[in-house]
Amino acid sequence: MINISSFYIFLIPIFVGVVVQATKFVVYSFKHGWNIRYAMTHGHMPSAHTGFITALVTSVGYYEGVDSGAFAVAVAVAIIVVDDAARLRAYMGDQGRYLNMLIRQLNINEDQFPRLKERMGHRISEVIIGGIYGFLLTMALIKLLA
Repeated sequence: MINISSFYIFLIPIFVGVVVQATKFVVYSFKHGWNIRYAMTHGHMPSAHTGFITALVTSVGYYEGVDSGAFAVAVAVAIIVVDDAARLRAYMGDQGRYLNMLIRQLNINEDQFPRLKERMGHRISEVIIGGIYGFLLTMALIKLLA
């Protein structure tokens, strides 16, 4: 018989990631109106990527210990994910904005070159809130399931 508690180390972060993404959908929908397409929106408050990876680091640290190799790997992956969410995708948004500006100024047919998304990454506040939210949800679930 498989004991599901042995999978908490990964099930909790998956659940937290879904909850953070659902929260983002609700927050975004309050601002922009209800549309199911907003369920998988990029950027905005809170960062679901950061919430998930923070939950994973917290879960691994709790169940495996902060002195384990798994925790070190989780922290290294977290650095990459958070950097991607905050900085790298912001650069992609900047490039989209510049290309859209060029297309408008050069009067290029927008059917041939459709408008690019200009908001890809997260603001630092969105990343911080996503991290705090992911950590707090994870700790609450760990205590609830213990």
